[in-house]
Amino acid sequence: MSRALPPRPVLALLTLLVVPVGLFVLITWQVVADGPLVGLDERISRALVRPDRVSELLADLGNVQVAVPVLVLAAVCAALRGRAAGRERWWLPGVAAAVLMALVPALVVPLKELTDRPGTPVVPPATGYYPSGHIATAVVAYGCATLLLLPWLRGTHPRRALLLLCAAVNLGVGFGLVRRGYHWPLDVVASWCLGAALIGGFVVLVSRSSRRTSAGTPSSSSGPS
Repeated sequence: MSRALPPRPVLALLTLLVVPVGLFVLITWQVVADGPLVGLDERISRALVRPDRVSELLADLGNVQVAVPVLVLAAVCAALRGRAAGRERWWLPGVAAAVLMALVPALVVPLKELTDRPGTPVVPPATGYYPSGHIATAVVAYGCATLLLLPWLRGTHPRRALLLLCAAVNLGVGFGLVRRGYHWPLDVVASWCLGAALIGGFVVLVSRSSRRTSAGTPSSSSGPS
């Protein structure tokens, strides 16, 4: 007797979690072991580094002082809309996003200490550049803000525009960090993977909570049995 295949949403969520984690582990191993990817990484960095004002401004979008207020504003807006719409657990997505944001330094700081990777020749001599905290902050803050606001947008075009804006900002932060020489390219790619895994966890938590809420809420046409 053949086993039933998992539904497509489950497969998509598993992919959203497993693939980024696998890539992150691979890149971390290469950085710690000084593998072939590190040499390629350094060559790409030398070709891309051209410090200028634009790259610095793009990198600044990953600062906590910029990204976190955007997330807070989105969480407040989503919570108010959810409460006004009479949704159960209207507070949960915002709280989950805040917890996820707090997890970023809890994960990134120990990884920086363990890998102890030096910076590019552009920055002062130091270690602890892997992975990029700016990228992890940007991915989680702007990614969660997008997911919080997305259900309240009507029409395909506004939603697509918001998704494209989120992707453009995160790509811009990564480009700015590499172009300015604040980080090696692998620092950025690894943090994109880490942030994607965290966003995947956020999607799983919120979607499971939504399914439980809708399953436990009787319809208006149902009566006592």
